Amino acid sequence: MNAGPPLRILVVEDHAPLRAQIVALLAGAVWRVEEASDGRLGLQLALQQPPDVLVLDLGLPGLDGLQICQRLREQADRYVPVLMLTARDSLDDKRLGFGAGADDYLLKPFAGEELLWRCLALSRRGELGRSPLLQRGPLQIDRRSGEVCYEGQVLPLPRQAYRLLLALAEAWPRTLSRSELQLALWIDEPPESDALRSHLYTLRQGLGSAHSLIKTVHSVGLRLDVGP
Repeated sequence: MNAGPPLRILVVEDHAPLRAQIVALLAGAVWRVEEASDGRLGLQLALQQPPDVLVLDLGLPGLDGLQICQRLREQADRYVPVLMLTARDSLDDKRLGFGAGADDYLLKPFAGEELLWRCLALSRRGELGRSPLLQRGPLQIDRRSGEVCYEGQVLPLPRQAYRLLLALAEAWPRTLSRSELQLALWIDEPPESDALRSHLYTLRQGLGSAHSLIKTVHSVGLRLDVGP
């Protein structure tokens, strides 16, 4: 649906049939989708790895949509656009939602195409509020130009090696699993050969003396090690 990298959408909805429909719709747009059926897990996922857009039901077990929105605005280290899904259509309900930090409202039932349009528009709004420069200790990544610098020195990296490093830097301090690293490189199924291992080798070679930034966490995955 868009020419850039696939969007990452988090869907927090407790009604299983509707959640499955939404996930299928978003995945059909070749976007990466995570899902949660309760508010506490939804907030945890949104804070651990902030999505490009959070599609959030208002009535949820654990924490409701308003509470999630409020805590996300207080605790997240980047701005996450929030699209509220609700059957509540009164002005007072909308006032509360926008007051909690929602960016947009979509009333149930809704057309699938409209959900896609709104997610795409919100993702662009989120990009406008995000600095193109990502700083992780002595490592700096310019998302706009694709330039990587370590201690002021430019490190030319092949495209796939750059995408791996960017995924690790955006997830920091979290460890990324092998499957998450594969998703950073391939929208659908990865190649049959162990191409991920090859790209990781290329990344470490490209980092030169900074190769120790990439740490292997046994039985878990990889993480970026830039200190506290």
